[in-house]
Amino acid sequence: MNGGVPEASIRLASLRKTFTLQHRHAGSLKAAMLSIFRPPRLERREVLRGIDLEILPGETVAIVGRNGSGKSTLLSLVARVYKPTSGEVTVNGTVAPLLELGAGFHPDLTGVENVELYGAILGLSRRQIQAQFDSIVRFAFDRPDLAEKIDTPLRNYSDGMKMRLGFSIAVHTYPAILLVDEVLAVGDEAFQHKCLEKIEEFQERGKTILFVSHDMMMVRRVAHRVVWLQDGLVLRDGPTVQVVDAYMAEPGPASAADANVG
Repeated sequence: MNGGVPEASIRLASLRKTFTLQHRHAGSLKAAMLSIFRPPRLERREVLRGIDLEILPGETVAIVGRNGSGKSTLLSLVARVYKPTSGEVTVNGTVAPLLELGAGFHPDLTGVENVELYGAILGLSRRQIQAQFDSIVRFAFDRPDLAEKIDTPLRNYSDGMKMRLGFSIAVHTYPAILLVDEVLAVGDEAFQHKCLEKIEEFQERGKTILFVSHDMMMVRRVAHRVVWLQDGLVLRDGPTVQVVDAYMAEPGPASAADANVG
């Protein structure tokens, strides 16, 4: 606390991230064999180009932008999945990241075993996992046909089931900061409604939420503030209605070439 201003939950200072991509062109078997003896062509792609951002405790902030703008990369840096090329990431508080389907899960383990594994990754003790187990399963698998899958290996789960289980475990850790990257998009409408109710509960508890979404209806409903990324920079940062209206008025999606990073 400094002069009555709370310490930021997330602070990004001059944040940059560059990926090095390898390209090998092999249109034929002969070309493929020759390429073994030639160094691959390297491409440096600067995805984030100097991001300064502060998110205060209790804020729900949406990150929007076209494919390739750097949204998912930003979340991954906050979650410590990536290291920044330069700049600083400061996070104050426990973090539960929901960045991709099945992240933190093991496909050969059962649902029960994955609850124990992912709960431990998110910082729960064995006793805490046991205390929360029934609630985690009830929230994730609220139908008998789903609940019976809890004892089967995760490889038999649909994407929707993985998302249900991952979200349920994450929110039952009651972290200070929740990171969500589009994973709710694969759930059915009834479960999405439950997730939104849980997010609203987190907001009432004063938790910090940072999420990426292309669903502007969800952004309008949930976010207090919106950060619009474009070409790895913050184009706009402000109240939800103002930024979403400006974003929706902008024509044209990103090119397919940019869709694989960001």
